[in-house]
Amino acid sequence: MSCRWKGRGHLISVPPIAPIPPAEQTSGLAHPSIHGGAWLTAMLQSAHHNRFGIHPAAAPWIATAVACVLLCSTSCVRKETYDAAVADANSIRAQLAASTDKEKADQGKIAGLDQALKDAQAALQQATEKLSDVSTADHNVQAELDQSTAINANLRAELERLGQNVDGMLREKGTLSKALDEAKGRLAELRKAQAAADARAQLFQQFVQKLKKMIDAGQLKVATRAGKLVIQLPNDVLFASGHTELKPAGKESLVELARVIVTVQGRQFQVAGHTDNVPIRASHYASNWELSTARALEVVKLLVSQGIQARELSAAGYGEFDPIATNDTPDGRGKNRRIEITLQPNLDELVAAPVLQ
Repeated sequence: MSCRWKGRGHLISVPPIAPIPPAEQTSGLAHPSIHGGAWLTAMLQSAHHNRFGIHPAAAPWIATAVACVLLCSTSCVRKETYDAAVADANSIRAQLAASTDKEKADQGKIAGLDQALKDAQAALQQATEKLSDVSTADHNVQAELDQSTAINANLRAELERLGQNVDGMLREKGTLSKALDEAKGRLAELRKAQAAADARAQLFQQFVQKLKKMIDAGQLKVATRAGKLVIQLPNDVLFASGHTELKPAGKESLVELARVIVTVQGRQFQVAGHTDNVPIRASHYASNWELSTARALEVVKLLVSQGIQARELSAAGYGEFDPIATNDTPDGRGKNRRIEITLQPNLDELVAAPVLQ
């Protein structure tokens, strides 16, 4: 049997429904329209019959609706049935359109997600490349830092070496400078002492010239001892043995000597008495020490009486403890009995005096 279905201005020719096999007819498991529905579904899904704009996914729904209509009638479709089928078809088409729109929306979302994924992958690639560049740059910076550290260490070592050399040079320079200053100081002192020695030598020579007459007469002798000018007068001319009173000849000699000494200004003179080692027999003096000191004082008093300043004179007694000759002979003992008047050096003249010829 064939029917014609008119829907939305189209006529659909429904082919005759194949007869139901006897087995199926007797079993009651299927209706002829069921096989017709399967056939209709296949037809609607084919490209040749899908010229009505029906989506393949909706073909089963439409086939089911047509099958239901067919179940209700074994002859041509009634108008009520046809209108209901049309309404169902329109509802299905609306659901299909909504499903299509949702599918398009989902495809758009999927496309957006795909693009976002591609962008994320591209960003990840860029980040990876940047990280690689940063790692390379960090390696280069570390290498440069290591190189700079090595250079800094070398410079520090060189600077320390140079610093040590400079410190050594400064210390050496300081030592040399100090030694030079000390040498200059010693040289200045030596020059000053030399000048003083020259002045003293000149004074000695002048003194000797002034005493030349007395020296030639044998009244006294002039010598140098320990860098000092010493005038020696024999006790036999000045004093009697064991006494401290000056003889007249001794006074004359001392008066003449005082005239020379008074011409020397600003100098200190020491008068010292000396004896031999023969013990004293006079009871007035306990030893030769006291005797030698008493004789020195007598000479000092006479020189002061001749105009020499007392502050320029001093007295000392050595007894027999500063001999200039042996005490084993009469001649030696005679030389040891003496009065010495010594020209005391100033502090700036404490250098060796010249030897008198």
